[in-house]
Amino acid sequence: MNTNLPLSALTPEVFVSPQLDPAAMAELAQLGFRSVINNRPDGEGGPEQPLSSTMAAAAAAAGLEYRHLPVQGAYQSPEEIAAFGALAAELPRPLLAFCRSGARSTRLWQASGAA
Repeated sequence: MNTNLPLSALTPEVFVSPQLDPAAMAELAQLGFRSVINNRPDGEGGPEQPLSSTMAAAAAAAGLEYRHLPVQGAYQSPEEIAAFGALAAELPRPLLAFCRSGARSTRLWQASGAA
């Protein structure tokens, strides 16, 4: 996959990344992605962080499925982990999950047992 986006593969069809900007949604679609999960709460990164509603609109314009599952960086509850697993199972792939650094989305993926 040839891109300047900071993507890390967890599987051939599941990737994580740090925070993206709305313009990245079009590039993800061009790369063949079909779904995006945003694990970052609105406002976590201050006013420069794009709102989930802005990201959702950009994803929709690019033809991507988009879900917002905001979770805190330090702790992911069993309910949040299960919700992530359900989203990962239902959304079309390739799938990208993002947060501040990509680590939280990676932990959610691993803890959910999604595959």
